[in-house]
Amino acid sequence: KQEWEARSSTRADELVALAETIKLLNDDEALELFKKTLPSPAFLQTKVSMAAVRRRAEHALAAARGSATGRNDPRLDLVMLALKGHSKNFDKVLKMIDEMVTLLGKEQSDDDAKKVYCEGALDQTEDEKKALERQIEDFEKSMADAKEGIATLTEELAALAAGIQALDKAVAEATETRKEENAEFQETMAANKAAKEL
Repeated sequence: KQEWEARSSTRADELVALAETIKLLNDDEALELFKKTLPSPAFLQTKVSMAAVRRRAEHALAAARGSATGRNDPRLDLVMLALKGHSKNFDKVLKMIDEMVTLLGKEQSDDDAKKVYCEGALDQTEDEKKALERQIEDFEKSMADAKEGIATLTEELAALAAGIQALDKAVAEATETRKEENAEFQETMAANKAAKEL
């Protein structure tokens, strides 16, 4: 966001500098002032007024070039080169400045559209991140519940295994007791049968 604000501020400075340059080059008041102060249009006086206009335009462009993005902008360098040249007609320079203003306006609108898109994408990403964090929390709670259930089942299985071992031991003891009782019963029956035969 800071980079965006810096670019927007720089672009605004460039547009102001270009607007001032165009105003200086096309200003009717400046022309009237020149006509009043210079009554006879001598070659030397015309050249001096053009030089003054050039100096003002160069100063405005230098201010625009001093901004962060203007330093590496070849379009500003091209306008500056045209101003420093010795051509007497500013039509090409004015056309270049108008094209640059149009281009900067288009770039600004593109940047604004990109900013809106990026902010929307950031909001969507933050919403997705929050949803994923909620899912992670739910999964962690489910895992904790599952671990607790596993611990409970493990305890129940241990208790059942102990119960089975105790039951096996009781069955073994009961079987041994029955065998002993059966053996006694058989002896008693055999003794009774022998006693009857006697």
